[in-house]
Amino acid sequence: MTREKSSYAVQTVEKALDILETLTEESRHATLPYLAERLDLSRNKAFRLLATLESKGLVERDDASGIYRLGISSVELAQRLLNSTSLIRHSHPVMEKLARKHDEAVYIAVLKGEEVLFLDMVDCDQAIKTAPLVGKRFPFFTNAAGKAIKSLESADLLEKFFKKRRNGGAPDPALLQTELTAIRERGFAVDFDGLGEGIVTVAVAVRDYAGKVIGALTMLGPSFRLMASRLEEEIIPSLREGAEMLSLKFGYAKL
Repeated sequence: MTREKSSYAVQTVEKALDILETLTEESRHATLPYLAERLDLSRNKAFRLLATLESKGLVERDDASGIYRLGISSVELAQRLLNSTSLIRHSHPVMEKLARKHDEAVYIAVLKGEEVLFLDMVDCDQAIKTAPLVGKRFPFFTNAAGKAIKSLESADLLEKFFKKRRNGGAPDPALLQTELTAIRERGFAVDFDGLGEGIVTVAVAVRDYAGKVIGALTMLGPSFRLMASRLEEEIIPSLREGAEMLSLKFGYAKL
């Protein structure tokens, strides 16, 4: 009996977390019927879960439309979590310095499975800029951050990825492998249009004391500002210096 209750409790927590995750991705249509169908729940169970989350301030419901969205408590919890992580704490001052110097948006990104998660950013003051990507996930091969991190993975892990994606959903394996090899050799990655037409991302990997890649320092902006000459002469040297400083904070010493 105890085991059954424990199993039920875990499933309930999982479903509650699924609701929160769904609301981070899609809130325009997040009514009770939509969430129940999306998460394969009865409307009664979905309602009880939403009511519990609402009582804790983790979700909010618009009375007029019936649409649910993340509540203030979710935002506060996420912010406290981000501020408590050493990667965010150490990288933010470096990102601020780079953003002020170049007046472009700077991010710290990490790899989650085969996706890149943009953890934190320092925005620029430009009139024309890209939409904020904090909390967003993208396939690693669509942006420089993912490519910079993946280029330093072992050949075995990359081969497993290519086997899984052999039926589609990724660029040509041979071309991607060639690109990752070049990135590893030169120490930085640049991607054009992977996150949208006219968007350029440039990134350098960050390592810890054991040499393990823990993230990527990334700059993102429109192609009419991040031109090749500016990337080569200003931005890439700055990002490499910033990534080196950040890696030193985690005990990495380049041999």
